[in-house]
Amino acid sequence: MALFPGSITDIQGLRVGHHTDARRPTGCTVVLCEPAAACGVDVRGAAPGTRETDLLAPGNLVDRVHAIVLAGGSALGLDAASGVMRWLDEHGHGFMVGPARVPIVPAAVLFDLWLGDARIRPDAAAGYAACEAAGELAPAQGSVGAGAGATVGKLFGIGHAMKGGIGSAGIEVHGVRIAALVAVNAVGDVIDPSTARVVAGSRQSDGRTPRRITAALARGLMPPDIVAGSATTIGIVATDAALDKTQCARLATMSHDGLARCIDPVHTASDGDTMFALATGSAAHTLPLTVLGALAAEVTTRAVLNAVRGAVGVREPPLPSAQDLGWA
Repeated sequence: MALFPGSITDIQGLRVGHHTDARRPTGCTVVLCEPAAACGVDVRGAAPGTRETDLLAPGNLVDRVHAIVLAGGSALGLDAASGVMRWLDEHGHGFMVGPARVPIVPAAVLFDLWLGDARIRPDAAAGYAACEAAGELAPAQGSVGAGAGATVGKLFGIGHAMKGGIGSAGIEVHGVRIAALVAVNAVGDVIDPSTARVVAGSRQSDGRTPRRITAALARGLMPPDIVAGSATTIGIVATDAALDKTQCARLATMSHDGLARCIDPVHTASDGDTMFALATGSAAHTLPLTVLGALAAEVTTRAVLNAVRGAVGVREPPLPSAQDLGWA
């Protein structure tokens, strides 16, 4: 099945760069905002790994950011944001505080330490490299950047899971653009809401048949030991409409509905699901926030589906992709 069209780089002023570590499946992704953009955040998962999210609260001082980082490596991967800050500082970007310029770089991470040597995770050098790679073209999707080590359908164990990834999608309505970039690493299944089919998720013992996690739970099938904080879907919705920080926070909240439409279960005790929202204000006009929020949910769903449809399976541990099993 073809991927949904559009990407977050359709928003004027945003550039995206991936860094994928060749030593094991992990990496990071940066969205650079040139100029700085209004930003909000909504954290719904119970096991988040984040940086600089408190400053995005509507009542706090800073209302614009210079970049957002999505990374693998669990909390250890937050170090990638330090490299992004260094790159921004070297290129003259930052929030002026007296004689100093301080780049504002919120970040969120996902747990991908199941695959390969867990001592290898995104660091400051990886974040810097992602900035160097950033461009205005549509970013690669699937098993790259923050989605390189992503997996889905882990509730019944990593041995029954499948490969996740990172995806993007976008829409233009009445001259206003809205798009999403999502790294999908969920405990739950990814389901196409238009068909109710599992696109990627937990597999039954034959390795090829969808388990349908919630249906299995409803039948009384209990998962083995659930590893806390072992998943997480993280992403960004962005628009060229003019919004303030409070409105961006609402946009981020509504974008989570897009996750709920296609990830089941979602926002669990093992996920740190986090969505950021950016507004550049470069469009000639805006749309009502309710309309923008509805579109944010839609592009978020599309980005999730693109992420798993573009993913590539790995051999160790054996984790097939949606393409490998013909589920895409």
